[in-house]
Amino acid sequence: MTLRPISDPDFWWHLRTGQMIAQDHIVPHVDPFSFSKFGEPWVAHEWLSELILYAIYQLGGFGLLIFIFSALITGAFYIAYLRCPPESMPYVAGLTLLMGALATAPAWGVRPQMLSLLLTSLFLYLLDSFHKTRQIKWLFPIPIISLVWVNLHAGYFLGLAVIGIYIAGDLIEYVIAIIKKTQIPKTPTLKMIFILSGALIISVLATTINPNGIHILLYPFQTLTSQAMQQFIYEWFSPDFHLLEWQPFVWFLLVMIGAGMFGKKPLSLNKLLLTLFFGYAALHSMRHVPLFIIVAIPILAEMLDNLIRIRSSNTAPVGFLKWFLPILPICAFLITSIHFVQVVRGQAESEAENFPKNALDWILRNKPAGNLYNSYNWGGYIIWRLYPDYLVFIDGRADVYGDKFLYSFQDTYHAMPSWDQSLDSIGINLVLIEPESGLATTIRQSSSWKIVFEDNISTLFTRK
Repeated sequence: MTLRPISDPDFWWHLRTGQMIAQDHIVPHVDPFSFSKFGEPWVAHEWLSELILYAIYQLGGFGLLIFIFSALITGAFYIAYLRCPPESMPYVAGLTLLMGALATAPAWGVRPQMLSLLLTSLFLYLLDSFHKTRQIKWLFPIPIISLVWVNLHAGYFLGLAVIGIYIAGDLIEYVIAIIKKTQIPKTPTLKMIFILSGALIISVLATTINPNGIHILLYPFQTLTSQAMQQFIYEWFSPDFHLLEWQPFVWFLLVMIGAGMFGKKPLSLNKLLLTLFFGYAALHSMRHVPLFIIVAIPILAEMLDNLIRIRSSNTAPVGFLKWFLPILPICAFLITSIHFVQVVRGQAESEAENFPKNALDWILRNKPAGNLYNSYNWGGYIIWRLYPDYLVFIDGRADVYGDKFLYSFQDTYHAMPSWDQSLDSIGINLVLIEPESGLATTIRQSSSWKIVFEDNISTLFTRK
């Protein structure tokens, strides 16, 4: 299910950045890709992911990237499956896992964000194991993972948040036990809370070991508080439940609510806090849906198992099943292999369908002069194909451009009044945008511009 062509608009500038780091042996701190913000500060917080992306690409091209990230996403779900109650395996846990996978499918792809998904799942597994066994060995990897994570993706903050949630839940349960003067075996001890707090402090210190130093601790908040990013960038929108692709998420939520209403066994405070925190994040922004699902799969599996107890039989298969069951893994492998080959072969077609491949081919052949104004979603692809011969006007690094610039870009893109003055003021001689955009429609009516290339994906204008 996780095997799919590369279609993330940001993938391309990630790949180019990885190439720069590999060749120059330095992490960039200023923008090298755009003429509009050239030399402005840039927090390249995903530098290690980008270096890994480029190394994989050099080793096996797009096919190996697709395969490895498919394995990473699958690994995140496998770890979530391991966190399910043993008595719910394999049927209830497996069904819940499949429901969760369907609910997160729209967010999958070859992107650094998937590394945060995997590491969040791993953090939850380690913290769950610590709570079950009360053995400190399960916490030893957490600071090391935090050190690596902060250099992979800004989602490292999620790991710290998860530890904080466990500490808060344990502390509340501990205080409640003191007030009620009841001590049950599963009640967190003060020692556990201190150990978790120590792990959090060490992990925070570990995150400062990165090319951007202590400033990286502020970066997630700067992203989350950007009004322009929340308004204009699609994956920061709330899930649109009118779309078919988000219906599995709706059903997952409804099943979870129903199981909670009819269930007799209450959730632990930690699980409740995790569900509320990540549930709010998922409803606020679709990019957080996979994180919520990874948190919720074991919780829903436990709730469903309390309602519907399905236990596997120890009886050996007989008759047709005796011969059919051993063949299933072979069939699964063959189907997956065929699908993988089809996905890799379709990568070029997917690229041409989602990005202005033909328009950039025309630019490379004809070398038109001047600054290029481009669609937001195409900036990364242009960086990969045309840099350093052409710099972009804008790309997916919204934090580099800032809210004021993003609002200005939107005004021009939608051909608001003074759009022509905006293009004149920054010396734009080339405009590459979608044919149906407001700016394309308006420029067609202008006597100052002409179309030099057009297909069903893009239109390229030059000044007369």
